[in-house]
Amino acid sequence: MKNLKYLSVFFLSLLVVTACEEDEHDFGPITSPTNVQVSTEIVGADANNTSGDGTGFVTFSATADAALAYQFNFGDGNSETNSSGTITHRYTQVGVNSYTVIVSAVGTAGVLSSATFDIEVYSAFEDPEAETFLAGANEGDSKTWVWDATAPTYLGLGPVEDDYGNLDFSWPNWWNSIQPNDTEKACMTDNNVFVFTKTANGLTFEQTAGPSFVPGAYASVIGVAGDICHDESVATTMFGVKNVSFLPSSSKAALEGAYDGEPYRQTSFKLSDGGFMGWYVGDVEYDIISITANTLHVRCIQEGGGFAWYAKYKAQ
Repeated sequence: MKNLKYLSVFFLSLLVVTACEEDEHDFGPITSPTNVQVSTEIVGADANNTSGDGTGFVTFSATADAALAYQFNFGDGNSETNSSGTITHRYTQVGVNSYTVIVSAVGTAGVLSSATFDIEVYSAFEDPEAETFLAGANEGDSKTWVWDATAPTYLGLGPVEDDYGNLDFSWPNWWNSIQPNDTEKACMTDNNVFVFTKTANGLTFEQTAGPSFVPGAYASVIGVAGDICHDESVATTMFGVKNVSFLPSSSKAALEGAYDGEPYRQTSFKLSDGGFMGWYVGDVEYDIISITANTLHVRCIQEGGGFAWYAKYKAQ
């Protein structure tokens, strides 16, 4: 029996040593990308309109030797990573503005080689009334928003584009019975605070109190328990000041649908750096269904598609 015990210890030690040796060789040689090249195409740019046609779209195409992926920091508070090296981004700050773009090629073990340059882009879209409703009319104004949890159907779920009749894709026809003061959502609705502020460069957003609610449909995607609240260890982009970008709506619901018999406003907004308003379903863009000085009703499509979520907020 004693020999069996020592033999077990020997094999365990051998396994530990072997595991350590394997770990040391997991990455192989570390290679830094070289020869990073980036080309840009501003939509509508010509000899007379070098900053584009006002839509704000720019396509970036990056190449590099020994690159596994590419990171794009667009200079407006937004960033993305992909493997192809080609990506289209929309700039939304009104007017002709200059942005410092950083494109990084990612090599083995995450080493980066970067190219930095400035780009000047023209964006013509604006909705000053929506901005005033959200934050106030004057630079330095701030406005605090909370969940409108005492309203019927303050949360809803529906299809993204599927139409089962009566414009089903533009209202919450799957899950539309959330009653006021729903106890399951109280961890979120009783605590969340959202602040919009008007600055010289546009609006900013900050969630100043958590946690965030993660519905089961998205929790299964990111591998956490669903239909409960989570802190910033799961909803990692919950806190911090975000930039607010306004853009014309492009979803089928906003362009073709109606809610309670009224068309959508056809203005959308996006919060930089993965910002969101309490309901965590990934990086989303919000269609404004309706907005007043005291109410905000929005729709967003869960990251990756599949579900559309509806939410109502009120000014505090």
